[in-house]
Amino acid sequence: MAQWYFTKKATPYWMVLLFDCLTIIVANIIVFLLYNGATTTAAVFWKLVCTLLVYLIPYLIGFRIMRTYAGVMRYSSFADLYRVAIANAIGVVSVEALRLLANTDKWLVTIRWRELIFAWLLATGIMFAARILIKFLFDIIREDRAQKRVFIYGTKGGGMALAKSIRMESPARFHLRGFVSDSNDMPGHILQGVRVYRNNEELVKIMKAEHATALLVSPLKAERLMSNTEMTERLLNAGIAIYTVQQAQQWDGKSDISTMQLHEVDIEDLLPRDEIDVDLEAVEKLLRGRRILITGSAGSIGSEMVRQIAKWEPSQLVLVDQAETPQHDIRLMMARDFPGIKALTVVTSITERKSMEYLFAQYRPEYVFHAAAYKHVPMMEDNPSEAVTNNIVGTRVIADLAVKYGVNKFVMISTDKAVNPTNVMGCSKRICEIYVQALDKAIKDGKMNGVTQFVTTRFGNVLGSNGSVIPLFREQIRKGGPVTVTHPDIIRFFMLIPEACKLVLEAGTMGHGGEIFVFDMGKPVRIADLARRMISLSGAHNVTIKFTGLRDGEKLYEEVLGNEEHTKPTFNKKIKIAQVREQDYADINAQIDELCKLALEYDNMNTVRMMKKIVPEYKSQNSIYQELD
Repeated sequence: MAQWYFTKKATPYWMVLLFDCLTIIVANIIVFLLYNGATTTAAVFWKLVCTLLVYLIPYLIGFRIMRTYAGVMRYSSFADLYRVAIANAIGVVSVEALRLLANTDKWLVTIRWRELIFAWLLATGIMFAARILIKFLFDIIREDRAQKRVFIYGTKGGGMALAKSIRMESPARFHLRGFVSDSNDMPGHILQGVRVYRNNEELVKIMKAEHATALLVSPLKAERLMSNTEMTERLLNAGIAIYTVQQAQQWDGKSDISTMQLHEVDIEDLLPRDEIDVDLEAVEKLLRGRRILITGSAGSIGSEMVRQIAKWEPSQLVLVDQAETPQHDIRLMMARDFPGIKALTVVTSITERKSMEYLFAQYRPEYVFHAAAYKHVPMMEDNPSEAVTNNIVGTRVIADLAVKYGVNKFVMISTDKAVNPTNVMGCSKRICEIYVQALDKAIKDGKMNGVTQFVTTRFGNVLGSNGSVIPLFREQIRKGGPVTVTHPDIIRFFMLIPEACKLVLEAGTMGHGGEIFVFDMGKPVRIADLARRMISLSGAHNVTIKFTGLRDGEKLYEEVLGNEEHTKPTFNKKIKIAQVREQDYADINAQIDELCKLALEYDNMNTVRMMKKIVPEYKSQNSIYQELD
């Protein structure tokens, strides 16, 4: 519907239509004058005007069919110009048909076919020129007001879609100043009025000369950019922001790309890692309609497990965590995002056997995902009794109940710190691995009645998890620094939380019991380099890095496999099975009984001594417990 008033957003329809009608009349008068001379034109001028007003009706039909008035003139494209030309052609053909069929020359001024053709060319040219001029003037005005001058990385479909989006955006955020290309044949060409530059060491200097402060990355170039650390380092060190299309919104290769889909790259985008492919359809078939219990449901891993599993419509979710406020957030999330799923959010500790037994007896879970654990190395180094009570005793409570109540599969989430552990936390998780693996073997060997298959998944740090270095570094940078790193050479493996959870789900559901699945975490990252990149991304180049020394129990690098372990391939190239020494269930159960007694006495030294007896490869580092080795 036409708007019969002026707006700030666009020229009203009626103004565009009026301009096009006047253009038709004026163009026909000019052509008539050129063909018939000034004297004849002056003699029939008013009759000519009346004739053109009658003939304007067919043109209006053409305008209506092609909706030439509906386009926003400042955003005119080739498609808009094409519609104008077709609409005018419809008018010309219709007028000529009217002359022949109705013999209008008897009572109107005669306008010959060739005059109509030349008038069509002139009118179409004027309409073209007007639209292009308005677009040109608008681009100049909006670009002067744009917040950022930018280059676009990519000159094919994705780059062109981004450039079009910039031109269409209102209010303007970006002013396009150039394209960047990896190919040898494109640099030097002009695209959409701006120059194409080569992607080399001179790029930053060129962008600075053009006062460009950001690089927008075509979806087709995103993967190449993320793997080109030299390019990203040059840009970030020069204070040039990098924008990419959000990963969740994959480009189909044809449609427009809204600039609203662009986000400034974060450190998670720049860490080197390979794409992870998981057969989620197979996982979904196993979990859809099932009763599932998740411990640690309010934690970084547990909460993501809840979100991913909830999408597959389990018949019942029992969510357990002892942190009240985060658990309440999970409760609100389930009510908001998954209102149709029965979800019980329980605030309790996994060490409370009576509470946990009630949940197992009442809801009879078929799958258990055990993510609850104390995980902070320095905290557990100071509190080994709590590490034993929560991590080991809690795991044993949940595992034993899983057997008692016929759970199909028990998936325990472990850590790379359990490999050749150097701290209390890592050793406590290794003991958990040993216990559930021994329990699985006892069932398979017929030494214990049960059907539960126990699977362990082991991986490294997840990006952005609660208490991890990335949120810590962000907060330190926000406060002006310094950013604290324990050692210049310390390295860690990293993985995105959703990626880690997908691998947990696939390994856990596809395993047959007794396996310890280890994930390929990609290339390790030097924490000092991570800190420098985060400082560069923030633009706060005055923030310094301070090395504080290794913390209690911390080692320079983490391992995914122990010295005596080997791996076997699995259904996923990113998942391997660790071949570890097996232990007898009765022996490990007796040792854990003794360990628990020591933990309840809060005798830290003897508690750790017993942990070292259970896990001989546990050698403390930067810790008071080194004297026990």
